[in-house]
Amino acid sequence: MSQVLPLLTSAELPPSPNRSSWTRRIVVALVVIGLVLAVVFSAVFIRSLAPEPAFTGAGSGTVTVVVAEGDTLSTVAQTLSDAGVVDAPEGFINVAELDPRSAGIQPGVYTLRIGMSPSAALDLMLDPKSRSGRMVVAEGVRPDAVVSLAVTEASISAADMESVLADPREIPLPRWAHGRIEGLLFPASYDLIPGMTATELVSRMVDRFNQAADQVDLSRRAKRLGYTPWEVLIVASLVQAEARPQDMGKVARVAYNRLETGMPLQFDSTVNYALGISTLLITKDMLAVDSPYNTFITDGLPPAPINSPGEAALEAALSPEAGDWLYFVTVDPATGRTKFTADYDEFLSFKKEFKRRYAAQLEAQASQ
Repeated sequence: MSQVLPLLTSAELPPSPNRSSWTRRIVVALVVIGLVLAVVFSAVFIRSLAPEPAFTGAGSGTVTVVVAEGDTLSTVAQTLSDAGVVDAPEGFINVAELDPRSAGIQPGVYTLRIGMSPSAALDLMLDPKSRSGRMVVAEGVRPDAVVSLAVTEASISAADMESVLADPREIPLPRWAHGRIEGLLFPASYDLIPGMTATELVSRMVDRFNQAADQVDLSRRAKRLGYTPWEVLIVASLVQAEARPQDMGKVARVAYNRLETGMPLQFDSTVNYALGISTLLITKDMLAVDSPYNTFITDGLPPAPINSPGEAALEAALSPEAGDWLYFVTVDPATGRTKFTADYDEFLSFKKEFKRRYAAQLEAQASQ
């Protein structure tokens, strides 16, 4: 009984802990709501103070804008603003950051309009028609063709190009190239910046080769084949000159089989290169040309690549198809159909088939 009596007192009871908890919750909720309202009000207020973009349409007139290699989005936006394409760089940055297509902006020369909205400027920059100043180098081109392209497409003098190619000391050549640039002018599409020098253009081409060489793991795989990267590059150039894509692996195997059995390569493409021509029908007089590139009279590989092979030819030279072939003949020049054999007599029959088909095609062309 003595334990119950204290609870029957008429004194005021202590405050409930639950009531204090509810009070704190209400206060916290009111504070959060106040902060949210303050942020919203501030954003609306600041936005109301910001001026409307001066340029809101598609623009007018034309202006040339250059995007250089390595330019960031901020740099591009500032360039557009400085040229009068957009009102301010911030507007273009805001639009571009929300559009994943902006990653497609590449170095080059763009023809845009003055007074464009940021979104209109971005759309036009992503339109291939607005971008100019591009040089396309095809697989299998020789250095002299690259010089001609540089003259016509990049407005670089032939003398400057020839000087750089003859003395590429400022070019980032791989060590195993021993200072030679043949085969390293990689076939690809190159953006041309106004004022680009011969050294800059050739450096880009060699950089692109180095990238491709890394992608196919050229050095390691060449060593696994028992050849140097330079030797594999030479084989790749022969493959590029001699084979259609579907036959590249077989032509590479023929080259390696001949090298490993001590046979001369006897590739028509090397005679063409030695003479500076390109023909399907090699005559006896042509076969006698005195040149280290003439693989009919010299053993082993020519001293350097005879063209700039593409990635497919590089891959074929690194992964030749399995086979005992020693000979091949493109029996149908019109379709590119090529036959392979390890038998010399069968090879001679292939040559006769080629001559017959080639003569018939020449006759058909003459009668048209």
